[in-house]
Amino acid sequence: MHTGKAFKYGDNVDTDVIIPARYLNNPAPAELAKHCMEDIDASFAGSVRPGDIIVGGANFGCGSSREHAPISIQASGVSCVIAASFARIFYRNAINIGFPIMECPQAAEAIRMGDTVSVDFTAGKIVDETTGETFQATAFPPFIAGIIENGGLLPYIKDKLEKEGN
Repeated sequence: MHTGKAFKYGDNVDTDVIIPARYLNNPAPAELAKHCMEDIDASFAGSVRPGDIIVGGANFGCGSSREHAPISIQASGVSCVIAASFARIFYRNAINIGFPIMECPQAAEAIRMGDTVSVDFTAGKIVDETTGETFQATAFPPFIAGIIENGGLLPYIKDKLEKEGN
């Protein structure tokens, strides 16, 4: 179970507000984290704590296909993003780097900024500890859970090959 404070944003949060293009010259995750969300929430980088959770509306992560967006969120200490829906490229990039995201329109609607939220990735269970409401997202299929547990697609493949003796 992962528990943290919710940072809530609306629909169509694009990759350019997640990590503005002017900061892409230094792709180091720690540097990206310093500027994560600053064009939509200037206080985010200074307020976020390890384990906190971002809650977004529909089409979270739309825009460009760069992996910098989920990397900056992950490097800022956020444990997961819950959204009504994700742009497909953001969804895939997040999984590729081993960063958990959950689609749950009901949770995305009900959770408020600052609420304490707990997430069980294995069961797909989301609990707003502030209000007591419980939500059910679809749990990750075993393949995607394996990628996340291994810290991304490349470590997953390496682990799988090692287990097979290759």
